[in-house]
Amino acid sequence: MKPLEGLRVLDFAQFLAGPMAALRLADLGAEVIKIERPGVGDLCRSLVISDQKVGSDSLLFHTINRNKASVAADLKNPEDLDRIKTLLSTSDVMIHNFRPGVMERIGLGWDDVRKINPGLVYGAVTGYGTTGPWVKKPGQDLLVQSLSGMTWLSGNRNDPPVPAGFAVLDITCGNHLVQGIMAALLRRERTGQGGLVEVDLMSSAIDMQFELFTAFLNGDGAMSERSAISNANASVGAPYGIYACTDGYIAIAMTPVAKLAELLDCPDLLPFSDPGLAFSKRDEIKGVLRDFLLQDDVGHWLDRLEPADIWCSRVLDWPELIETEGFAALDAIQTVKAPDGTAIRTTRCPIRLDGQVMTSDAGGPALGADTGSYLD
Repeated sequence: MKPLEGLRVLDFAQFLAGPMAALRLADLGAEVIKIERPGVGDLCRSLVISDQKVGSDSLLFHTINRNKASVAADLKNPEDLDRIKTLLSTSDVMIHNFRPGVMERIGLGWDDVRKINPGLVYGAVTGYGTTGPWVKKPGQDLLVQSLSGMTWLSGNRNDPPVPAGFAVLDITCGNHLVQGIMAALLRRERTGQGGLVEVDLMSSAIDMQFELFTAFLNGDGAMSERSAISNANASVGAPYGIYACTDGYIAIAMTPVAKLAELLDCPDLLPFSDPGLAFSKRDEIKGVLRDFLLQDDVGHWLDRLEPADIWCSRVLDWPELIETEGFAALDAIQTVKAPDGTAIRTTRCPIRLDGQVMTSDAGGPALGADTGSYLD
């Protein structure tokens, strides 16, 4: 039995952060019902990435909406709204990511819903919270990354701002919502009362940067300066970074420079053996490593470093990753079926329970496929 079996979740959310949270609850056993607009559905159905579709829907939709049901309802139609309110009375969790004020105007704000179901946990995702001058800004991953300062942490010092190459804030914010929902459900077990759980992309962005941001708040007020060479963390000294070799790249994490000089047989590193120079002379040290490591291949350097328990690794791309024994051992891929029978290989829930991974072959639902089961 999965731990959330018996719980019903209504997922009103679109795109990524909210549906991703609902996906994780589904992975853990909850019954998740997507509430979608008739004829259109979750706008993510039409958000095509990498030119990949399954039937008329984007592959992305099926990636984050597997193992859910779909109910088509027009929330502006009084009859449909009444039926949704009836469904809410039998639910445990509700999730939405509309801008502040939208659900209140519809009649599904927190104060409205708690009267229908006092035990319901109400999860809301926004871009920037519910007050302040940014409330009406679009809560989109790249835009929030750009406002949060995090684009000045990746790339080298002389590079322009560099965003994360995937929707890192949507995923993180979705996980934060799941954490809040689980905490509220535990409280409900003791008190019988539901609760309001609110998360926003900007707060998640700040939380993700807590190490460097705390150093900034307690420092001289200046932005952390990226290394000019092989930057990987703006606050960590050399040799921390990724370096080119003759056949690829090697990553080297926290390692005493003197030890590295010895193992690599690199005398040009010896003048930097004092650990106190690892940050103040960061670029000089990295410059020496950059030039030295280009003399041989990744395997050559790993053979020297790994037996000495140096924190280092080959840098893999996805085609290389999926061919490794380490990846195979994780059992990280599952196959689900779309409504038209198309088999989709995708990721699984990353949580193990009692030593077992949690999978399901149920893919994303066809729009409105389950309306009759829940509203008639």
